[in-house]
Amino acid sequence: MTDTAPALPRLGTIEMAREGRLLRITLNRPDALNAVNLALHDDLAEAMWFAQVDTGSDVVVLTGAGRAFSAGGDLDHIENNARNPHLFDHETRVAKRIVSTLLDIDKPVVCRMNGHAVGLGATLALLCDVVFAAEGAKIGDPHVGLGLVAGDGGAVIWAQRIGLTRAKEYLLTGELLTARKAAEIGLVNHCVPLEELDAQVDAFCTRLLGGAMVAIRATKVLTNLELKRLATALMDAGIAYESVSVRSADHLEGIQALKEKRAPRFIGR
Repeated sequence: MTDTAPALPRLGTIEMAREGRLLRITLNRPDALNAVNLALHDDLAEAMWFAQVDTGSDVVVLTGAGRAFSAGGDLDHIENNARNPHLFDHETRVAKRIVSTLLDIDKPVVCRMNGHAVGLGATLALLCDVVFAAEGAKIGDPHVGLGLVAGDGGAVIWAQRIGLTRAKEYLLTGELLTARKAAEIGLVNHCVPLEELDAQVDAFCTRLLGGAMVAIRATKVLTNLELKRLATALMDAGIAYESVSVRSADHLEGIQALKEKRAPRFIGR
């Protein structure tokens, strides 16, 4: 770390630490499986912005505390938005900021997917440049299972990683994939035993940190140009469609079914 490196922000639901020129960002609601509530959603935007401008780091690792990467949206928070849809308008702005800032970071961003990555958690993981997933973890975007549109980035990144036909299969059903299956189809880069996760992530980051950083950063920027163009084209529509679905009867039914641990009875409105 250089003497001129800015101080790390103090965030209530995210821990940030530097290890040399490595910046580690840890989602820190372990008791809730790092489910995203309003505080974590807002903190994510702040953390991504800091990672983008931080002069004290060259590589970023994004991970979760405890046994999950992120279980997606916090159910109480989701229900509060469903019953007060005007509150979702704030989140639409923050969601766009999270995605755009994560794509704007010119440093390599490595995901240490230590456990399940669901919904927005999956989107965060897949928007990273390289994903190392622990064997036994699952990943998926089950927005539709709650009567919601996958508008917070899933429609952007899934097809870029595994192709349109496979992306449609998983986004339209909300099916969760094992880390092993995800690696086989190219959704994540690597599936490794949990006890080897740290060693493999650290070795990869060390390799990057020993490389020609100007060239590495510029290559990342170049490879993200098309992805950023796509995100710009899709995010406004995606958020708008999701905002409509937040106000639907099917969404309230999806929430109630999840709370009651039963299959939802959707009515198509």
